[in-house]
Amino acid sequence: MDLAAPPSLLPDSLRLRRHLHVGGEWTPPADAGLIDVENPSTGELIGQVPAGTPADVDRAVAAARAAFPGWSAATPADRSAHLDRLHAALTTRADDLARTIAVELGSPLKLATRVQVGLPLTVLRDHVALAARAPVEESVGNSLVVREPIGVVGAITPWNYPLHQVMAKLAPALAAGCTVVLKPSELTPLTAYLLFDAVTEAGLPPGVLNLVPGTGPVVGEALAGHPDVDMVSFTGSTATGARIMRLAADRIARVALELGGKSANVILPDADLATAVKVGVGNALLNSGQTCTAWTRMLVHRDRYDEALHLIATAAAGYRLGDPFDPATRLGPLVSAAQAERVRGHIDRALADGARLVTGGPDAAVPTRGHFVAPTVFADVHPDSALAQEEVFGPVLAVIPFADTDEAVAIANNSKYGLAGAVWSADTDAALAVARRLRTGAVDINGAPFNPLAPFGGYKQSGLGRELGVHGLAEFCELKAIQR
Repeated sequence: MDLAAPPSLLPDSLRLRRHLHVGGEWTPPADAGLIDVENPSTGELIGQVPAGTPADVDRAVAAARAAFPGWSAATPADRSAHLDRLHAALTTRADDLARTIAVELGSPLKLATRVQVGLPLTVLRDHVALAARAPVEESVGNSLVVREPIGVVGAITPWNYPLHQVMAKLAPALAAGCTVVLKPSELTPLTAYLLFDAVTEAGLPPGVLNLVPGTGPVVGEALAGHPDVDMVSFTGSTATGARIMRLAADRIARVALELGGKSANVILPDADLATAVKVGVGNALLNSGQTCTAWTRMLVHRDRYDEALHLIATAAAGYRLGDPFDPATRLGPLVSAAQAERVRGHIDRALADGARLVTGGPDAAVPTRGHFVAPTVFADVHPDSALAQEEVFGPVLAVIPFADTDEAVAIANNSKYGLAGAVWSADTDAALAVARRLRTGAVDINGAPFNPLAPFGGYKQSGLGRELGVHGLAEFCELKAIQR
């Protein structure tokens, strides 16, 4: 076996990880099967992890169940202290985490450092404080209403933000007093191993956090359907989310789902067009378009449409493809050959459907190695077309004209998804009025920054429940009424 990534790119400790983390120990899996981990920038093999089995899930769930009474009974101060130690252990590994994400995902190192690692560290720090708070109780008539941890949580996470999506589940679950079995994506599992090295250093009680890598059809399904898992928290595709709901329904288990998106960026005619386009293109192309909240539909008033297309083409041309470790690179590869082929299929279909190619497309120059797709912009996209309706999950932007605000809102809401969105206007009251009309879980006005303490989640087929902040923590709790 030839492991291609040199030690300068990937910590040696990650190159051969043949164990699970169950009950506080690194332990061999039930089966010798392995999953290859690839560098999407080159297509080369960089590591291997175990292909977990249902038997491994059984062991991990049993360990989490055994740990639950003690962890759920721990004081808020004790749980907060454990999370604080985990934060410190992860902080010392921040550089290794960023480099690992740059290698196994292809995220440019600057993005990996600031967003892929910086954001989850912020989320964990927020939950150090949230965990320290006394449990919320309220009196309703003669009843005392209390919140209690739901129990054992199965966390199934995606590849596009391999530390943040994990932390958005682990931090609130642990803060609430739950224990967890984690199945990370088989495409980016090495980041989870660095996380669990930090878990070991932080000294979390055995069984509170458990790691079982593997594929969705094997480990994911075993975890989602396990009779001793009280809640499944999943981030990924809408189709897989629906499958998890069916598995959990047999035992009436709770599910929290953060699924797909096709978010609209509504640029009203009085907006600062240059800023709105620059930020909008950046958002659509973030992480090579592999972001569920990406504003992949840009809605522009007809009076400013041609001007906007010129600005969009100029902005997109500034996104250089290349090596994630090259400081000049702004877009890395897509995560796999299959993902790149899927995105190319969307581009081909958009051309066949009559959308006008502004920049990029199937003939654009890309690096000869790796799974790269050029940033691609289409104009004159019909609101009912596949490109305007389906989640591409790649660096592809659809630009759609509108005649007035009512039409813009109608186009924005013409989607089975409702995860995020944006509104731009010189009149913030007018922007707020439009934001209130959008059927989506989050809306940014005039490029307002992301708030990791605000509830995150979607309407419609974008999911169920919320992550982050006090609302995300509440997802991992049961309500009990005690009559007095």
